[in-house]
Amino acid sequence: MSISPAVSDWFTVNRRDLPWRRPGFPAWGTLVSEVMLQQTPVVRVVPRLERWLDRWPRPADLAASPASEAVRAWDRLGYPRRALALHAAAVAITERHGGVVPEDVPSLLALPGVGDYTARAVAVFAYGHRHPVVDTNVRRVLARAVEGLAEPWAPKASRDLPLMESQLPDDAEEARVASAGVMELGALVCTARSPSCDACPLLAQCAWVAAGRPAHVGPRLPGQARFAGSDRQVRGLIMAELRASDVPVTKKEIDAVWPEPLQRDRALAGLLRDGLAAGSPDEGYRLPD
Repeated sequence: MSISPAVSDWFTVNRRDLPWRRPGFPAWGTLVSEVMLQQTPVVRVVPRLERWLDRWPRPADLAASPASEAVRAWDRLGYPRRALALHAAAVAITERHGGVVPEDVPSLLALPGVGDYTARAVAVFAYGHRHPVVDTNVRRVLARAVEGLAEPWAPKASRDLPLMESQLPDDAEEARVASAGVMELGALVCTARSPSCDACPLLAQCAWVAAGRPAHVGPRLPGQARFAGSDRQVRGLIMAELRASDVPVTKKEIDAVWPEPLQRDRALAGLLRDGLAAGSPDEGYRLPD
């Protein structure tokens, strides 16, 4: 028995009003939102997304701006390589597709920084095609409601996609709603730490509940590494210095952001290697051109 009917009915009533779900929201906006939402909470993405699309409403608008402006506008969303990837994708869309975000999965996958999930999400949510779309929330709902497991397995397309495919209605629009609904259910109800089973539309058919909600017995998926004191934190501090300055930042100014020299130099070297910073000790450091 498919989980889609109950989830879709629930979603129709309980869905959050998010920009990318509104009528007429552009495919470019969907692509930007999906990239921003990677490892970043919705509440932080929404205001940044709206400002981004006000400034760059089309791929060609972003492509015409320096990559440094994309990184600067990314501000503190985290993982700023995503900003570089979006800029590169905008250039590719402009040059290869006449400024129109492609709608087929292979063409989307050929864009810089676009992986399997993002390509399928754009094809489904922006263009209405029928494809299984699986993220962390979807994997957790499938693990519990369909497989009877307390926690999801490690991402594996050969398992994830056929399982989600088996739950989708044949109609493309109904499948789109079901896909969005399963994601929403995982985000709001079937959460990782405190699932609200009594409020879940799948309570009566959830395999995990039927089995007595057994505890997880397999290996646990690795969580996100601690941020405080990490190289990620130091990279973020250096990036903040670069974003705040319109002139090259001196090595002395970089040295002032973090007291431990080995970690600071490692973080700076990583930013230079990733293309998020440019320069040298003699000329100073800046955002990429």
